[in-house]
Amino acid sequence: MEGGTSKPDKTEFIECWRTSWETPYIMRLALSAGIGGLLFGYDTGVISGALLYIRDDFKSVDRQTWLQETIVSMAIAGAIIGAAVGGWMNDKYGRKKSILLADLLFFCGAIVMCAAPAPWMIIIGRVLVGLGVGMASMTSPLYISEASPARIRETLVSTNGLLIIGGQFLAYLINLAFTKAPGTWRWMVGIAGVPALVQFILMLSLPESPRWLYRNDKVKEANAILEKIYPPNEVEEEIRALQSSIEAEKAEEGFFSKLKSAWGNVVVRRGLYAGITVQVAQQFVGINIIMYYCPTIVQLAGFASNKTALALSLITSGLNAVSSIVSMFFVDRFERRRLMIISMFGIIICLIALSVMFHETLVHAPPVSSLESLHFGRNSTCSSFLQATDISSWNCMSCVKASSDCAFCANGDNKYHPGACLAITDAIQGSCRKERRTWYTEGCPTKFGIFVVLLLGLYITSYSPGMGTVPSIVNSEIYPLRYRGVGGGIAAVSNWVSNLIVSETFLTLIEVLGSFGTFLLFAGFSFLGLVAIFFLVPETKGLQFEEVEKMLEKGFKPNICCCNKPAAEDEDSK
Repeated sequence: MEGGTSKPDKTEFIECWRTSWETPYIMRLALSAGIGGLLFGYDTGVISGALLYIRDDFKSVDRQTWLQETIVSMAIAGAIIGAAVGGWMNDKYGRKKSILLADLLFFCGAIVMCAAPAPWMIIIGRVLVGLGVGMASMTSPLYISEASPARIRETLVSTNGLLIIGGQFLAYLINLAFTKAPGTWRWMVGIAGVPALVQFILMLSLPESPRWLYRNDKVKEANAILEKIYPPNEVEEEIRALQSSIEAEKAEEGFFSKLKSAWGNVVVRRGLYAGITVQVAQQFVGINIIMYYCPTIVQLAGFASNKTALALSLITSGLNAVSSIVSMFFVDRFERRRLMIISMFGIIICLIALSVMFHETLVHAPPVSSLESLHFGRNSTCSSFLQATDISSWNCMSCVKASSDCAFCANGDNKYHPGACLAITDAIQGSCRKERRTWYTEGCPTKFGIFVVLLLGLYITSYSPGMGTVPSIVNSEIYPLRYRGVGGGIAAVSNWVSNLIVSETFLTLIEVLGSFGTFLLFAGFSFLGLVAIFFLVPETKGLQFEEVEKMLEKGFKPNICCCNKPAAEDEDSK
């Protein structure tokens, strides 16, 4: 029941459709378990929009960057723990029970967040959701893989990835749908409990993984499931293959022994250099600052309205969905390494361009006018502005960055003309908007905002076909078969930890370095990732496991064409 390593191609998708049509039970198993991917994607996308309204409801969140970062990133911290616990639970209690527990955690987390009277309770809800996400990310693909016919296994497993992307897009749609509803963010996070409840109900009627049943000596139950999945003439052959595979698995050494053995093996160690490099680089190019904070970034670019920020972010999410789906069909036509390097060049260019655009928004921010500020009364003017020694140098950006208590009220005639720097209170905000002015607390009025949105779209388009898709493929191909689980697990942990670091520090970096400096910093991280990929990651396309192993054993030297150059061949050429 071992899964393949290649991505499904067009022929396999046609075969999957034909087999599923003939045996609907297979698709029922795959889609029911795949809802875990939908939950994963929904959680990734929903917090980006909900955060805007959480800030509106809780002033402590609006004024304290670390609280915003914690609300976002605690789900990732929970997912790291959930993935580790999920791996143990999968073996001890089975795939089905692990999915059911993940659903309960996700449902409880959604309810806790929905009813939260204070930020600390939202954080607890996010941790619970993260635990569920981590368990689902480990278990759903495993269940699908072990309950699918071998000939369409990779295609069905890929549905989990499609549902993750679909969940992200769905989250942005739901965020936009509830912008005018009473409770806004509570509906956004609370509705996440619905698919968890649906999956829980569906999984109650589904069987355990046949592989786990065989592993725990429940042979009759396993055979009954295999008979539903395979045609009668293939059942006996699959049973023999399954028995052989489990016997080999039982003969293997324990996890920690295998971990020690893996690190002592030069082939595995070089594979880990490559696998960890691509997973860490995938996060440090900044993809999840876009996914978690996209509406906030749009607001930093001058679109003050929450609804407008969400609507523009939907473009980015849609491009991510389309690009990811297209890349799944075409990624196997191109060399892995070359595709990542081209993708990284596109990412770096987009990040530098974003940095330039944010610098321009800073330079061209509307000035602050004393007359405009005093128009609302001296007591309404921001105290930092009144105490400034050189108010002539103040502009909108100076105002919104001066303290957490200052906001910019745009000019009533033209938002690009000098405006007012006011204290942040509900009454003063109401006075500003009553005069049909725009209230800015994050970014400033700018003509460059639309270019930021376009560049975010280009960034996603550059990211998805290369750094979005290829790292997981590389990690499925780079390790010797015996060490695939250990190697892939270590690389996955590095990805989660990198994700946590990036999401927990982004808004702080914005405060310290500004939008301009932060995106330039991520361009620098991306350049380092590009260099690391160039020197550490070999090409694996079209190679058998044995060929990859031999290549890593010999070592390789990169050349200017981004192709592998085995060290042994290099010596011969001399």
